[in-house]
Parts: sequence; structure tokens; C-alpha cells
Amino acid sequence: MPLSRPGRAARRLAVVALLLAAAVGCGDAGGLEGAGSTPTAEGPARLWPELTPASSPAFEIGEVNTEVIKGVKVPGDDIRRVNPVSIVRAEIARNPGDYDGAKAPYRDTKREMADCAKGPGHGKCPVLTPYYRDLTGDGHDDLTLGFPLLPGKTTAVRVYTVEKHRLVQVMGWEDALSGVELAGRSLVIRSPSEVAGYEYRLQWTWDRDQRAMLLTHDEMLRTGPRKHSRHPSASSLTGSSSGSSTGTPLGSPTGTPLGSPSGSPAPSSSSSPSVSPSASGG
Repeated sequence: MPLSRPGRAARRLAVVALLLAAAVGCGDAGGLEGAGSTPTAEGPARLWPELTPASSPAFEIGEVNTEVIKGVKVPGDDIRRVNPVSIVRAEIARNPGDYDGAKAPYRDTKREMADCAKGPGHGKCPVLTPYYRDLTGDGHDDLTLGFPLLPGKTTAVRVYTVEKHRLVQVMGWEDALSGVELAGRSLVIRSPSEVAGYEYRLQWTWDRDQRAMLLTHDEMLRTGPRKHSRHPSASSLTGSSSGSSTGTPLGSPTGTPLGSPSGSPAPSSSSSPSVSPSASGG
């Protein structure tokens, strides 16, 4: 039976009410929601103010790690024309105690260098694919190089630049690696932690005053699933050699292991992308 005028009006009002409710619901989608109570902000409290501030470090940790690589020439001051294998061989020659002899800790690295005739990444050659990016801000590519320290589980990571026609190492580190990233003018190394669900992330950044890559952030960050808690907590455990840290991962979310190209391969004769691998023969 057809609805009377009052009945049709009531139905229209009901439909309008439903549409308004739906519109309000759609408007709320993606809106801000309360995160619950937050802890009261507290200012820093200085401890033991009576202690005399130290004027010199207690330990030598090699904050500025630079070295001219003797015996390796840079044709035309172009670091892409330097053979990466020759750089590693020069390091091995400078440190015979680490590589020579049956009891040397990295003896297998030297032994497998014999398989580097075709360059990094071929056969058993331990030299990983080199990467090129301007890390120093001088408009020229710098070289990031890595090679495993065999038979152990650590990997050496080095950064080289060219200064006054010479090849100069401006950063060096050895560690067990879970990932290496180039982010802007910084190098980030990710390493496993003995604490389950966390990893270490160390960031080196070019310092024009020291003419070296300095360790600017040293963080311990969560990687595993977080346990639910009724109380708010920090998103990461952080510490910074520069006095501040955001706890934000740099580069890609999962990182780009050294030797796994993050950009398209490019021949050394072409212009360099923001980061590019190259496999020079040696």
C-alpha cells in the first residue's frame, strides 16, 4: 500500500539521518585518535656536579681514521679508474701479521685474493662490489669498498677519496654486518646485537674540518615485534656520539647489503648516479 504524505516525509527524514551518519563516519576515517596518557616531560638532571670535567679521552678509539694509500695511483684523479682489488692487496701488504701465515687471523682472505683476476664479485674473490658516491661534497665520486675477513665472520668496510692526487682512506670499520646503506653523505652500518629483537646502527658522516668520516651516531634499535604495554615507552634505545639521536633508520627500511646494488649498474665511463656499483677488473 502506498505511503501517505506523512509516511513519505518520515522515510525521507530517516534516509537523510542515515546519510548524515555515514558522512560523519567517512569524515572520521583516518582522523587523529588519542594515544592515551603520555608521561610528564622532565628536564635533564645533572649528576655529580662536583666532578671535574675531563679534558682528555680515557681511551684511544680512533675517531679520525685517515691514511694515504701508498703504491696505488689515481689516474686522472678519477677514483673510478682505480682498481679496487689493488686497494685491498695494498692493505694486505701493509698488515702482514693479519694475513700472512697459517695462524694469521685473516689468512683465507689473502688466499682467495688469487681468484680476483676478473675483478670483484668473480669466483671466490673476496672483494665485494664497489660503490661510488660523492660523500665529501667536492663534486667527485668517492669509493665505498668492502671485503670479508676470512675465515671469520666479520667484514671490513672502507671509504676512500682523492686528495692532492693521492688515494686517501677516510673511514675504516670491521664488524659482523646485517646491512650497509649510503644515505645522503653518510654511511650506515647495521650489525646484529646480542639482545634479541635489537640491532646496532652506526652512522659515519663526512666532516670537512677533520677531512674524515666521523662516527656521528651509534644506536641500538628495535627490529623485532614489540610487546604490548599499557605504559608508553620509547620506540628505540638510542645513544649518540654527537649528543643527539632520533632513532630513525636511515636509507631503505631493510637496508642494502654491501655488494647488492641499490641502483642500476653503470659502466665506469658513464656519469655516476647517486650511488652506483662498478666491477672493475683486477
